[in-house]
Amino acid sequence: MKEKTLRGVASSVAIGLATLLSGCSNLDLLNPKGSVGAAERDLIATSTWAMLIVVIPVIAMTLWFAWRYRASNKNAEYRPTWSHSTGIEIAVWTIPTLIILFLGVLTWKSTHELDPYRPLESSVKPINVEVVALDWKWLFIYPDLGIASVNQLAIPVGTPVNFNITSDSVMNSFFIPQLGGQIYAMAGMQTKLHLIADEAGDYAGESANFSGKGFSDMKFRALAQSPEDFNAWVAKVRASSNSLDMNRYNVVSQPGEKAPVTYFSSVDPKLFHNIIARYNNGNVLDLQDNSNCKAKG
Repeated sequence: MKEKTLRGVASSVAIGLATLLSGCSNLDLLNPKGSVGAAERDLIATSTWAMLIVVIPVIAMTLWFAWRYRASNKNAEYRPTWSHSTGIEIAVWTIPTLIILFLGVLTWKSTHELDPYRPLESSVKPINVEVVALDWKWLFIYPDLGIASVNQLAIPVGTPVNFNITSDSVMNSFFIPQLGGQIYAMAGMQTKLHLIADEAGDYAGESANFSGKGFSDMKFRALAQSPEDFNAWVAKVRASSNSLDMNRYNVVSQPGEKAPVTYFSSVDPKLFHNIIARYNNGNVLDLQDNSNCKAKG
């Protein structure tokens, strides 16, 4: 009878776990397509396994204790005066301490290696992209190419991308889960992010910070393309009849939900600087971290 009960519990747990994990194939964060995203996934996995060294035995022993010392078990030893065990004390303090030390070293090392401000090492010349978070859309400016797009980001595969990010509205967060990184966009400041796509694909981009009623549709597509396809995309954008100066930008920046993809064949080269400077009396604040800002004229 007891054996059948244990088998039933085990089967129920297995079915539950299978149900919970059935949708994991759609978790972009665990399916990276860039070196930064892969490093972040490995960090999550390593940290999780390290913590499970404590969690799993505790859960197992909790269930075993409940079964072992149930009221109906007359064979369990009853020791009401028991109060101390040196072996248990050593295990309770030593194992968690070692895990915390391991996680501390791992965090320190990975924090420096995955610093979003740290340029990626590559023999390929990087491409620069200026990102502006609006209500509720994303504007991407390619200063070296003189073009821009709304809600569509195209990058060549194997090429480091240097992002300069700001907001012309409330604080937001720029995130491409499969490429890694997630960094805030704030009005009057610019933050930086360095990513690279190792495989061609059409990846989801989104806002990771609630910013009002249109937040749920503040999404974009990140197109990682071969150099030939990227050049074709650039040619398509340059064929657009739209130009983006400050007057047109004032129209584009108006709040709107589910904004369509829009291309601009030419861009005011000072547009990004002017968007930031309008909040700072002509200065641009470069946010180095959460606590330090440096003014640049």
